[in-house]
Amino acid sequence: MKDPPIFWALILGNLFLGFLLAYILGRANVGSAGGGAGTGFVVGLLMSAGVNLIMYATSATPMETKVIGAHVACIVVMWTITGAVVGWVLGMRKKTVAAA
Repeated sequence: MKDPPIFWALILGNLFLGFLLAYILGRANVGSAGGGAGTGFVVGLLMSAGVNLIMYATSATPMETKVIGAHVACIVVMWTITGAVVGWVLGMRKKTVAAA
């Protein structure tokens, strides 16, 4: 890991991934925190496992498999929580539109 990390890139990267998850949940017509958490879990697991395994296979200095597992677990937790929040917000928006 870089010491110190480049924070503007870290912030932008996380924002782009948040927008990606919001786009996926919107297209999937998710409207609840539970639905968002479930979809966020699956998308986070598939994306993180795929990217980490490709980096492991192609890196000049591969990570230990424990590090890959820990990184996948962290990403899955982050995407599950983010999916729950986005699903909750999308559900609130649907209720507002339905009430109008």
